[in-house]
Amino acid sequence: MEDSAPVGYSHPDDKQALLSRLKRVEGQVRGLQRMVEQDTYCIDVLTQISAATRALQAVAVGLLEGHLNHCVVDAARAGDPTAKVKEATEAIARLVRS
Repeated sequence: MEDSAPVGYSHPDDKQALLSRLKRVEGQVRGLQRMVEQDTYCIDVLTQISAATRALQAVAVGLLEGHLNHCVVDAARAGDPTAKVKEATEAIARLVRS
């Protein structure tokens, strides 16, 4: 991880929405564990894995949007957004690869 300043979200609702999504994902993963323990049909488990993956991707997009709207914009206002744009580009590349 690069040199990062503490991060905040522009509005408490943004943070709360991300936390709510993550709690739903946590529930989905627990459900997956139960499905495997109960020998649920593999295609049904794979379907639920896909849903959990999409939910995590939605969290990632929300975080990326916040980074662009706040960190990159603030850096641009301060005069040089290059490092923050590079961070965003690298994060997007990691998301695309995953």
